[in-house]
Amino acid sequence: MSVLWPLAAAVLAAAAAVRVLWPYAWAEAPVVWRVLFSAVRIAWWARRRPPTTMLELLVQRARRSPGKTLVVFEGRALSYGQLDADSSRLGRAVRAAAGLGPGDCAALLLPNGPLFLAAWFGLAKLGCAAAFLNTNSRRQALLHCLRCSGSRVLLTAADLWSSVEEVLPALRNDNVTVFVLDGECTAEGVENLKDKIQAASDQPLPLSLRSAVTFQSPFVYIFTSGTTGATVVLRRKFSASQFWDDCRKYNVTVFQYIGELLRYLCNVPKRSNEQEHKVRIAVGNGARADVWKEFINRFGNIHICEFYGATEGNIGFMNYVGKIGAAGRINFISKRLLPFHLVKYDAELEAPVRDANGYCIEVATGEVGLLIAKITPKTPFTGYVRNEVLTEKKRLRDVFCKGDVYFNSGDLMMVDHDNFIYFQDRIGDTFRWKGENVATIEVADVFSTLDFVQNACVYGVTVPGHEGRIGMAAIQLHPGKDWDGERLYEHVVAHLPSYARPRFLRQQRAIETTGTFKYYKVTLVKEGFNPTTVQDSLFILDDEKRAYVPMDQEAYQSVINNLIRL
Repeated sequence: MSVLWPLAAAVLAAAAAVRVLWPYAWAEAPVVWRVLFSAVRIAWWARRRPPTTMLELLVQRARRSPGKTLVVFEGRALSYGQLDADSSRLGRAVRAAAGLGPGDCAALLLPNGPLFLAAWFGLAKLGCAAAFLNTNSRRQALLHCLRCSGSRVLLTAADLWSSVEEVLPALRNDNVTVFVLDGECTAEGVENLKDKIQAASDQPLPLSLRSAVTFQSPFVYIFTSGTTGATVVLRRKFSASQFWDDCRKYNVTVFQYIGELLRYLCNVPKRSNEQEHKVRIAVGNGARADVWKEFINRFGNIHICEFYGATEGNIGFMNYVGKIGAAGRINFISKRLLPFHLVKYDAELEAPVRDANGYCIEVATGEVGLLIAKITPKTPFTGYVRNEVLTEKKRLRDVFCKGDVYFNSGDLMMVDHDNFIYFQDRIGDTFRWKGENVATIEVADVFSTLDFVQNACVYGVTVPGHEGRIGMAAIQLHPGKDWDGERLYEHVVAHLPSYARPRFLRQQRAIETTGTFKYYKVTLVKEGFNPTTVQDSLFILDDEKRAYVPMDQEAYQSVINNLIRL
């Protein structure tokens, strides 16, 4: 007993010391261990010949647990074994029809569902890369993405034929062959593969087709972010009103959010059973602090794991601690594995600030800076396919010494004294007014705390005779709530410095977003605040009346003629 007590005391003292020196040790230690273990495992997979890719993992799982559910889609369960068989059938049919082989690329314009997965992995079994085309893209945008990938084959579905039909003449000129995988199409030069896929053998395709594949071989080309997992429940489109019903129906425990998705869920009318579900974790990015708080208060103690990362980037963070508003936390492991810096940025010049020697300047703790990550063999930046000009724009050279190269994330971040890192804004979304940088997200957060404001999109617009851009906001009201210009004025004045207060407001029925729930700002910026061209109601901040008041053509001309002091 006399020996155990001193030993126990020493252990407790050591634990207390660790807790002081490393306050988040209990949350970080398991994560650090998993990261190191995964790094070793991936390195081992990469050295194997052929390497262990995502496809090989799918095939292995299909052999071990063929009946295990991989995806649940519209009530139908798809197992690992079924996907393995379906992808072999599809790959064999596409190879026979299109002559695809190792090193080729085919574009996929397919909706969410099992067919997409079968096509993706079917191509991989042929040693081919897949180019994921956004189903929201039309005309020139669709052609641009397809041409960038270098695909000479387009695999699509009957539901999306209207998008293909619009560009069919251009596809023929580009010698792109179109195949419809799940229906009938009578267009000239388009082949229907549904029957051939069903008649094809589901036996494994020859390994020789992908024998030359390495970890450096292209697997997919993507033009937006994507997600993978184990058992997954998919919908064709996101539905805020049916989200929790789906979670209860399928016993969902984890979901991924993007952009404003959490806000959409918070905007749905309240129900009595909102906390009756099995969801315990939400993983994603783009959650604002105010929405984060509202979400967990309303829907229960769900652990939100906010992360930061870019598809093409070489840097990423994960907030596994659950610190509200943070995109991640920096520790000694991440600093060694992912070398990055936050540097001073001039929003007006749209470039990093350089010192007398021409080198970038790191910001202090608590200051906002441009996130840059060093490009090394272990943290590479491969760039954009067939676009070296755009690729070079993302490289920042001679940053801290001659010859070094960093990836320019285009994002403004901040690290606090507890080493939590926070996303502040995109470079294009930050504007400069009266010598000050204005972060649009911070201004939008102020608007979002008002009970009659459902959504707010903040941006900067130019005014003749003035340097920089002045703040403007598009506002969407909560259903059943009325506009209150006086209260809005009081709120803005109380929470924002004068240079950050949006001078102009635009009231919209709905604020248009992208497929990943990010606001379209280009059109809003272009249309500006001219009442003759903007169909929505416009308002201007009036300090004399202490309110946001309607802006007519007379007020607009006063602004343009510099008769109103901004």
